[in-house]
Amino acid sequence: MENFTYCTPTKYVFGRDAESHAAEELKNINIGRVLVVYGGGSVIRSGLLARVISVLDNAGIFHRELGGIQPNPTDPKVREGIGMCRRDKIEGLLAVGGGSVIDTAKAIAAGVPYDGDFWDFWAGKSVITEALPVGVILTIPAAGSEGSGNSVITLLDGLHKISLRTDYWLRPKFALLNPELTFTLPPEQTAAGIADMMAHIFERYFSPTADVEITDRVSEGVLKAIIEEAPKVMADPCDYQARANIMWSGTLAHNGICGTGRKEDWASHAMEHEISAVYGVTHGAGLAVVMPAFMTFMAAHAPAKGAQLARRVFDVVETDDRKAALEGIERLKTFFASLGLPLTFSQLGIENPDVELLVRKLHENKGEIIGGYYPLGAKETAEIYNLAR
Repeated sequence: MENFTYCTPTKYVFGRDAESHAAEELKNINIGRVLVVYGGGSVIRSGLLARVISVLDNAGIFHRELGGIQPNPTDPKVREGIGMCRRDKIEGLLAVGGGSVIDTAKAIAAGVPYDGDFWDFWAGKSVITEALPVGVILTIPAAGSEGSGNSVITLLDGLHKISLRTDYWLRPKFALLNPELTFTLPPEQTAAGIADMMAHIFERYFSPTADVEITDRVSEGVLKAIIEEAPKVMADPCDYQARANIMWSGTLAHNGICGTGRKEDWASHAMEHEISAVYGVTHGAGLAVVMPAFMTFMAAHAPAKGAQLARRVFDVVETDDRKAALEGIERLKTFFASLGLPLTFSQLGIENPDVELLVRKLHENKGEIIGGYYPLGAKETAEIYNLAR
């Protein structure tokens, strides 16, 4: 196990009516002027946005609203939000939605106090040293952005989709998690969220670091819980306990606990970001295609971790590591298929993926070699993309 520093300043309020605590939590961090960031029509149709605004009004908290955040969020909305915050002297942000909304709010929070272009942080030209505080009302358990310091934004000029990771500045100050807010999620969105949270664990599990038994076991336990609870939420979207377990799994998958003391991988996420940037697919659906392809490559080149995953999570008894890893992949694919997730590019609706373009953009954005578990150059990433056909 490697040395590590683990900081989780996010306060979690979990359970029924958690969203009703929004004004209280904003006041706890001295926020009297807030920008409410949200996505499409679901938060309006459900009445959630109106309830949140009413709570803010009753508490005397000044607010402005920025809606219309789309999946795979892009820089124009970030720039719009930065301008709104500066004009109205906004002191903090409240994200009402899932990962795309939260990531947009984080990017705005980073950009407001900065003299340059917010994209400097994502491009690696500058480092965040201050940001407005962000609070979250979570509606989609998937990205885990409610508990992480990460934010993924796409720069439309050149379609550069970049994930920025911070230890502290972009972690939400509070996250309000009510499983009831997820009851009306479409099945495909629930399934994609499950794939996303599992991928967050896989990215940490596939590690070259030895002697990380505790974080391996934590990761395996959360994965097994997701596999057990997922069919329940697909069969009965209003099963509160199953929804609660899935919601908390998404947070634990990405708040850093599964990565403590180890080197992480993140090659599969980087590869999927190029797919969703170019083709506009749902991130979790793209990960359901990329992760098994990545694991298949690793079964041939570095099978030990995949074999351990297969035996401990998918109950594979095969003693040969390569064969065990491959059997585990088949069981993972069967699980994904049972949720209605795609397994190939063609099932994603991409009949002829431009692998050359994907590989070129991937290494332009992430460097000549990517991956923490096994070094992947252009030849190797092209092979993984082709395994996903």
